[in-house]
Amino acid sequence: MTLLKTVAVAFAGIRNRTRGDVPGKPARRFFRDTGGGAMIMLAGSMIPAIGFAGIAVDGSIAYLADDRLQSAVDAAALSTGASIDGTDQSQEARQMVELNFQDGYLGAEVDYVSLEISADLTRVTLAAGATVPTYFMGLLGHNSLSVNARAVVERSIPSAEIVLVMDNTGSMRSGGKIDAMKDAALDLIGIIKPEGSSNEELWVGLVPYTATVNIGPQHAGWIRSSDPLHSLADPFPGTTWKGCVEARRAPHDELDTHPDAEPFASYLYRSNVDNVWLPPTGYINERNSAQNRGRGPNLGCGPAITFLTTDRPTIEAAIREMLPWHRCGTLGNLGLVWGWRMLSPTWRGLWNNDAASTTPVDYGDPAIQKIAIVMTDGQNQLYDWRGHDENDGIGPEGSDFSAYGRLHRFGYTSLRAARHEVDRRFTRTCENMKRAGITLYTMTFGGTPDSDTRSLYEDCASVLENYFHAPANDDLVNAFRTIGTRLVTQRLVE
Repeated sequence: MTLLKTVAVAFAGIRNRTRGDVPGKPARRFFRDTGGGAMIMLAGSMIPAIGFAGIAVDGSIAYLADDRLQSAVDAAALSTGASIDGTDQSQEARQMVELNFQDGYLGAEVDYVSLEISADLTRVTLAAGATVPTYFMGLLGHNSLSVNARAVVERSIPSAEIVLVMDNTGSMRSGGKIDAMKDAALDLIGIIKPEGSSNEELWVGLVPYTATVNIGPQHAGWIRSSDPLHSLADPFPGTTWKGCVEARRAPHDELDTHPDAEPFASYLYRSNVDNVWLPPTGYINERNSAQNRGRGPNLGCGPAITFLTTDRPTIEAAIREMLPWHRCGTLGNLGLVWGWRMLSPTWRGLWNNDAASTTPVDYGDPAIQKIAIVMTDGQNQLYDWRGHDENDGIGPEGSDFSAYGRLHRFGYTSLRAARHEVDRRFTRTCENMKRAGITLYTMTFGGTPDSDTRSLYEDCASVLENYFHAPANDDLVNAFRTIGTRLVTQRLVE
């Protein structure tokens, strides 16, 4: 009620009382009284009326400020809960409150913001207070009013098996993309598995991929017995097998078939015109810094996969180890299927880790989600370095060696046709994983992925909202952060 309305009501009350004094006489008799008493009565009655009006005005302002402050505190508590990483976030919480309740709103100023996070990181308590100036109550000695707000958020850190399938091909070297990817992945880990978290039911694994996948030399038992790795005394002269493998024959390259039923072949890039590494004219250079000048039987082989672990330092170290590895191509379908194998109970007991007998859990376990996050900065392809003639009659439509061998061994004479076949295998693997109950998040990154690739990854996602296109580095960080906040369930309880 405004001051004018309050005064009007007061006048109406006086008029009504006047009418009641002399039935049938108009109220204007009261105002025509020239004895002075009437005006004294009027002035006396207006003082409390104006006082009540002032209280109403100042109270309304305080109510609006209190409502805005509560909304700001609720938003800040939820934002803090979504981004907990085990560090002191008091300053960020205050900034979030002040973003939504800026000093000067209705003349108010924020006095304090306090943040408490429980030791197990499952409960966030945020409180704030502000001072609101008065406009009428100052006449009564009250120059300001205090408003306070409090919010309590309960967080549920997910129980899940999560695998990150990350592009480690050479194109990730440009524009700081590899560092942006690592920062984004580390940010995600900080959200879902913050320092101090006691959740031992959150497992995270990593599958870096190029045109092949590195399973680690400790898994040589998955290689078929007739492979040079087992049958020759020195199959990798001058170096050792790094751990990369070829794709299995179709359709097992798209499936989670047990390695005893369908073993693998070691990835061995033989010395040839495009990779001369055998003496006397060749040499081995397997350093990442060699880029396209690298040589050797492990050319194009990236870092090894890291099986599901609850240990945050282990997965963070694996993320930091990722680097862009040049040559050979991009085979996202193989990264994806290895992500599936890491989540498949068919592979339980194969990974040489402390929990190998219990993970991956069965499909459909109501207590454990299975999630794969898949990212690329380009299209699937077999790479043809400098359009070389691979010296075997294929000519300029040849390709580097890959997990499928060279182009002709893959069964194609066109790089374009080979790409479409890899895309089809990628799609079938996506569908197989979704049917198994695995939730898929997909990302395309940078300016290289064309419309076909973006559609491919969009269709692969479990739902449309699980697909992200990140044109720039910051967009990728935001995409990973969005996934992290979705995985951490929150609710306001106070």
